Amino acid sequence: MTAYLLVDLDIFDRAGYAEYPPKVWPLIEKHGGKITHRISEFEATEGEWAPKRMVIIEFPSKALARAFLDDPDYEPVKAIRLRTANTLIAMGESEQ
Repeated sequence: MTAYLLVDLDIFDRAGYAEYPPKVWPLIEKHGGKITHRISEFEATEGEWAPKRMVIIEFPSKALARAFLDDPDYEPVKAIRLRTANTLIAMGESEQ
């Protein structure tokens, strides 16, 4: 079943964050994932959720999404994101 990582990013150090995408993309691909959407213009239409930037990453399965998150090679790359952006991440599976 297809799984998705929904990543809500609030980047506060753009120069530092610039290191992250070229290092994380190969790791995403290593686990069968692909970035399907990058969205940065939001209008709150209901509730108080106000994401700054949303990235949606698709994986063939939840196990592969988890393997990406748990990959030891991801740890130093993740550290870049953690020091340059506030991030919320949720994982879910498609119901289709």
